[in-house]
Amino acid sequence: MKKRDMNRDWIATASTLSQALPYLQRYTGAIVVIKLGGHAMGSDEGMDSFARDVVLMRQVGINPVIVHGGGPMINALLDKLDIKSEFVKGKRVTDEKTMDVVEMVLSGTVNKRIVQAINRQGGRAVGLSGKDANLIFCEQTDPELGLVGTPSRIDPSVINSLFSDGFIPVIAPLGAGDNGETFNINGDTAAGAIAAALKADRLLLLTDVSGVKNDQGEVLTELSAPQIRELTENGTIAGGMIPKTETALNALEGGVRAVVILDGRAPNACLLELFTEHGAGSIIRL
Repeated sequence: MKKRDMNRDWIATASTLSQALPYLQRYTGAIVVIKLGGHAMGSDEGMDSFARDVVLMRQVGINPVIVHGGGPMINALLDKLDIKSEFVKGKRVTDEKTMDVVEMVLSGTVNKRIVQAINRQGGRAVGLSGKDANLIFCEQTDPELGLVGTPSRIDPSVINSLFSDGFIPVIAPLGAGDNGETFNINGDTAAGAIAAALKADRLLLLTDVSGVKNDQGEVLTELSAPQIRELTENGTIAGGMIPKTETALNALEGGVRAVVILDGRAPNACLLELFTEHGAGSIIRL
């Protein structure tokens, strides 16, 4: 039984839902690819909140695709197993022993945690990796880095089939080589390639920062591709933000309508971005 007395919180909730109507209508049938970074996964409570948002998106007619990372979890298991890593130019070399751990963590522990969280909230999530149904084929990025791959061919037909049946795909960033190898793919790179293949309406890169910042540390809410290139050249965009903005530009050039870099640790970050006027994070367009 619903309680019929009203308070300000409930009135505010109803008002928020009403204001969201134009955005709900605008995204009906849209494909939204969400990159969930390892640092953005947070606590079980945070994961449940993210899962509720994804289920709500599917409920109102959006087709969400989750592509996840898992770097912190991979590092923890490598340390636990006392597997030493080599680095070339600051990047981890992925040999066969390391690849076994990467696949175990990404396709196993992390992927299934996200799938189970979404299913607990009433969604119908299916976990897979880029190796399944020939979703992602890769070329070796750099022989010095070992089994690290760059997507060369994407076949999104399995994702479209899952959409048709009402499922939410949850994808681990692994790919197959032409000779049967398994390649580890940077999660942002995998998400961008999948979003481009699907001609997604939005690519949301959930990370542990609030967006692209200027030299005063303020978040830049709207950016164009030329502005991204200028900020990179003058050093304002630096460090770990460079590969994220490169992913954004590649996705846009591949046919994605817009890319948003936002803080995945913030409550309801995806809903704020999609269904409110002010959005969240930094939106990048061509």
